[in-house]
Amino acid sequence: MKVRRLGLFGGTFDPPHFGHVAALEAAARSGRFDRLLVTVAGDPYLKSADVRPAALRLAMAHAAFDDLALVEVSDLEIRRQGPSYTVDTVRELLEDVDAVDLIVGADLATQLDGWHEAELMRELVAVGIVPRPGSKSVAPAGWRSYEIPMDPVDLSSTYIREMFLKLENLGEFLPARVIPLFEGARG
Repeated sequence: MKVRRLGLFGGTFDPPHFGHVAALEAAARSGRFDRLLVTVAGDPYLKSADVRPAALRLAMAHAAFDDLALVEVSDLEIRRQGPSYTVDTVRELLEDVDAVDLIVGADLATQLDGWHEAELMRELVAVGIVPRPGSKSVAPAGWRSYEIPMDPVDLSSTYIREMFLKLENLGEFLPARVIPLFEGARG
């Protein structure tokens, strides 16, 4: 069966946390998508010096998301050489699906105009915006966008990485199957 509408949820996922899980569950509940594709950035051009190896981040994404409704975790961006640009992923996906909606947090939505080939992205995708505390769920002018209803989650991978040694219970932030992978890869 051909996928009509795909929700694309990409990121470094270093580590994937309950905020990511909540966003995917909300997207699945929205009824907008036939499938949700999680893409792990192989070489995230905005963060490449800061992240753990792609294979580990992919394993953590599988551990976090494999059991969620409609969700498939992909190594598409890891297999591609060079920097991971969302526009390249969208182009490839549109060969097999009718429409791709980009799913982003409200904190990133305002940055869309700065993404690689943003003008083309505006034409290719609609943007589903996941609410974040302190951020308006608004995309820059010219983007087709809508809000994915959910209660905002105040959590970030950066916070977890920076506070790792001080956090007493990673189970408050990370799915149980992610914890041993994350703890085993102190970096």
